[in-house]
Amino acid sequence: MKLRDVTTWDLETEVLVVGFGAAGGVTAIEAHDAGAAAMVIEKMPFPGGLSAVSAGGIRVSDDAEEAFKYLQATCGGRTPDDILRVLADGMVRVPDYMRRLARVDGATVTVTPALGNYPLPGCESLAYCEVSAVPELEKGGRYHATHATKNGGRLFKVLEDNVSARGIPVHLATAARELVVDGDGAVCGLIAERGGRALAIRAARAVVLTCGGFENDDEMKQQYLQAKPVLTGSFAGNTGDGIRMAQAAGADLWHMWHYHGPYGLMDPKGEFPFGFYLKAVPMWTPGHPESISDLGVVDDFGKPLSQKALAKMAWIVVDQDGRRFMDEYPPYPGDTGIRPFDAFDSKRQRFPRIPAYMVFDENGRQMYALGRTSFNDAEADYDWSVDNLKEVERGIFEKADTLEELAAKMKVEPRRLRQTVATWNRHVADGVDDDFGRQPDTMVPLDTPPYYFGRVYPVVINTQGGPRHDVRQQIVDPFGAPIPRLYAAGELGSVFGHLYMGGGNLAECVIGGWIAGTEAAVLPAWDA
Repeated sequence: MKLRDVTTWDLETEVLVVGFGAAGGVTAIEAHDAGAAAMVIEKMPFPGGLSAVSAGGIRVSDDAEEAFKYLQATCGGRTPDDILRVLADGMVRVPDYMRRLARVDGATVTVTPALGNYPLPGCESLAYCEVSAVPELEKGGRYHATHATKNGGRLFKVLEDNVSARGIPVHLATAARELVVDGDGAVCGLIAERGGRALAIRAARAVVLTCGGFENDDEMKQQYLQAKPVLTGSFAGNTGDGIRMAQAAGADLWHMWHYHGPYGLMDPKGEFPFGFYLKAVPMWTPGHPESISDLGVVDDFGKPLSQKALAKMAWIVVDQDGRRFMDEYPPYPGDTGIRPFDAFDSKRQRFPRIPAYMVFDENGRQMYALGRTSFNDAEADYDWSVDNLKEVERGIFEKADTLEELAAKMKVEPRRLRQTVATWNRHVADGVDDDFGRQPDTMVPLDTPPYYFGRVYPVVINTQGGPRHDVRQQIVDPFGAPIPRLYAAGELGSVFGHLYMGGGNLAECVIGGWIAGTEAAVLPAWDA
C-alpha cells in the first residue's frame, strides 16, 4: 500500500517488530535499549512461534574464525562471506548476552561443548548455549500454547520477561497484511488485521520482519519444495506472510528450496494437525566417536563398557516397491533425514518414497514409544502411548502376522519385502550395513512376528528461505540495494542454503535480532 492511501494511523511506534518468537523478542529488546520506542505484533493469540518448542540450544563458538570456517562449509557457497563473518563473530558473544538477559527472572544459562553435526572445518569449535532452568517454569505444565516446558520454552520465557520488563507493547492476534511504502519505496509502517478490523500502524524508523517461514503454507510448499506432500511439524502460524510482504516491497529471495526436518507419520484420522515425529535419537558426527552419547553400554555380565553407543533404532524404511533406499539413522536426522524422499520416478510419474514405509517387528513395538509430538498450538493435543498400541488401533501403524500379509497391506510384492528383510537381518548379524552404511550399534533384527508398518513422509521443522538481507539485516532488492527501513531476522530469509547447522536458526534469531533492532533504532524518524 502507498503512504498516500493511509488517511490516519491507528497505532504508532518507532520500530515495529512483526512476529513474537525469539528473533522478535531480541529485536524489540535491542531497539528499546538503543533508545527507540518498539512495538511487537503477533498474528497468533499466543507468542513463541517455533522458538518456544525448539530444543533451545543456541549454536555458539569460542573461536570466531573456526566458526566462520564451519559456516562457510555448511552454507556451501550460497551465502556471502561477509554475512557469515558477522554471524560467526556473534556466536562468540551470545553466552554473555544471554547471561545478561537471564538476570531478569533468575534463569540459568549453560554452555555445553558440542561438535558440529558434520565433520566440516571448524566443527570442533562449536557448542550450545541453553537456558536450562527458569524458576517460574520448573513446576512443569504447558507454557502458553506449547505442549510441554523444555529449553526452547525456557529461552523464550527469558526473552518474554525482558520484553515485559521494558514495557514494550505486544499485540497478539494481530496479523500483518501489507507494508506501507512511500513514493521512494521506503517502508513507513504496515496494515494489520485484528478482530476483522484493519489497523494502520506507523513505524517512524523501521519495520523488522521476524515472522518465520512458510512451513504451514501449502501453496508455497508446492512451488518451492520438490517433495510433496511435506507435513508441517510444529507450528501453524508460519505461512509465508513476511515473505510475501517483502516481495511486494521489492525484495530478492534466496534459499527458498531449503528446509530441514526428519521423516515422520501422519494422523490417518486427520484430527492432529501436525506430523508426528519419530523417537528422538542422539545426533552424531562422522569420524568423531566422542560425539556419541554414552548410553550406559554393559557387557554380558552387566559391567559398564567404556565405549560410546548410538540408540537402537527399531525400524527400517522401504519405498513403495519394498526396497530400502537410505540410512535410516543419518548423523543429523532432523536435517537431512528428509532428503532421500525427494526422488522422482519419471517413468511412473510419481514420488515412489512418499509415502515410504517404516517396518518393524514385535520386539521393536515393545522397545519404546516410536513417536512423539512437539507443537506450539492452543488446539492441538495428542499423547503418544508408551507401548504404541493406541497408534495401532488408530491406524497410524498397521499389523500383520506374517511378512506376506504385511506386504499385501502395503501393496508391495511379498517376495521383495521378504528379500529386503532377509538382507537386513544378514547385515545385522554381520554387523555391517553394506547397502547404506547404517551404524552397527543402531541396528536390530526384524524377526519376531507380528510385524508392523507405518507410512512416513518428509516433515518440515522449518524453512530457511525468504528475503535476502545484508550484513545489517536490511532486506535487499534483486540488485543488492537495501529497501529503506525494512529489516529481517531469524528464520525469515535464513543464511542456511545448503546444510542446516543444529541450533543455527536460534543463533540467527539472537544475533540477527540484536543487529536489526540496533540498526533500526538509530535511523532518523521520517516526518509524518
